Amino acid sequence: MKTTIRKGHKYLLEPTPEQAMKLAMFCGHARFVWNKALAMNLWRLEHGHRIMRYDELAFWLTLWKRSDEYGFLSEAHSQVLQQSLKHLDRAFMDAFDKSQPNKRMPRFKRKSDHADSITWPQGFKLDGNRIFLPKIGWVRFRKSREICGTPKNVTVSYHAGYWYVSVQTEMEVELPQHPCATSAIGVDVGVEHTLTLSDGTHLDLPKSIRQLEEKLERLQRQLARKVKFSSNWRKLKLKIARLHARIANIRRDFLHKVTTALSKNHALVAVEDLKVGNMTRSAKGTVENPGRNVKAKAGLNRAILRQGWSMFVFMLEYKLAWNGGLLVKVPPQHTSQTCPVCGHVASSSRTSQAEFVCVQCGHSDNADVNAARNILTLGLRGLACGSNRVSDRKQEPAESGDTCPLLPVV
Repeated sequence: MKTTIRKGHKYLLEPTPEQAMKLAMFCGHARFVWNKALAMNLWRLEHGHRIMRYDELAFWLTLWKRSDEYGFLSEAHSQVLQQSLKHLDRAFMDAFDKSQPNKRMPRFKRKSDHADSITWPQGFKLDGNRIFLPKIGWVRFRKSREICGTPKNVTVSYHAGYWYVSVQTEMEVELPQHPCATSAIGVDVGVEHTLTLSDGTHLDLPKSIRQLEEKLERLQRQLARKVKFSSNWRKLKLKIARLHARIANIRRDFLHKVTTALSKNHALVAVEDLKVGNMTRSAKGTVENPGRNVKAKAGLNRAILRQGWSMFVFMLEYKLAWNGGLLVKVPPQHTSQTCPVCGHVASSSRTSQAEFVCVQCGHSDNADVNAARNILTLGLRGLACGSNRVSDRKQEPAESGDTCPLLPVV
C-alpha cells in the first residue's frame, strides 16, 4: 500500500546582480499587494463587513494592474502576486479558525524586516544546479542534495542578505514499517538540558549559540546608540540580522540531527503536550494590574524560546511518520513530581532543580530523567488505549469489560 508525501528541498540561491534586482522588485510588488489587500480587509472588518476572499481580491489585482497608479505591478509575474493574495486568504482563514487558538490576524509586511518570499506554482524548470524562474531566467543554486519526487512549486526567499530557493516535491512511497518496532523512549524538554531521554541521556544545544548571543547583545547595544535609519545603522542592522540567522541555523541543525536519530532508532517517542505560547506569555500585565517579577519571567521566556521545543516536536512528528513510527503526546501535569516506582505525587520530592527523591519510598534519580521515564510510561499507556494524544482523552472510570488500563491522575 502506498501513500503520498510532500517534501521541501531548500538551497542557497546565487543570482547575478541583475537577477537579484528583479527578485527584490518582485518581492516588493508582492509585499505591496499583501499590504494593500490586508488594509482593505481590515477596513471592512472595522465597519462590520465580511472580508474579501481570494477570488474578489484577484479581481481587484486585475484592476490595479490596469490602472495608471498601480500599473507598475505588471512588471512582476502574475502568479507571484496571485500567490501573495492566496497566502493572505489562508492567513485570514487560520486567524478565524477556532481549532487554531495560537493563530493571529495577519500583519503588514515591512521591507526593513529583511525577510521576503515569493512563490511560483508553475512555469519553473530544473536543470542540474540551475533553475528557471519565469521573468527572471536561469539562476544557479548550490545543489547540496538531490531533489526527490515531482516538483510542485518553488519559493524564493530573502533572509538576512541571502537568497534561498525551496522546491516542494510530491512522491508516492510504500507505507513504512519501522525497523525498531519494539523500541520506545520518552523525552523531557527543559532549560538546563534541552532534551533528556528516558535512558538517562542529556542532549544540549551547542555552546556556540550562547557565545553568539553574547555577541548579539553587544551589537544591539551599539545599534541603540546609532542614528536611526542612517547608513551605519542600516549596516549594523543587517549584521545583526545575519547573526540571528546564524544562531537559528545552528539550532535547526542540532534539532534536525537529534530528531533524525530518534525517529530512526525508536518506533515510539513520547513527549509532553506543552503549550509553549502560553508558557512564554509576558508577565508585564496592564497599567491597572501590573505584573510581578516581570524581569525574571522575561528571562525565563528567552531561555525557553532559545531551546526550540515546538520546532523539535514538529520535526519529530513528521520524521516518525516517514519512518513508520509514532509520536505520543502526554499531559505535562506533575510528570516531574511523580515517583515512577510507587506512583506517589508530591512537589516536595523535588529536593532541588536537578534531583528527585521520593518522600514516600525514598527512590532517587535525576529530576529530568525521572520526568522522561514518567512521560514514557504515560505514552505507553496512552498507546494501549488507542490514542496518540493522551491529553485528548477524558479521565473517566473504565466501564465493565473495558480492558484499557486507566491513566493515573498525575
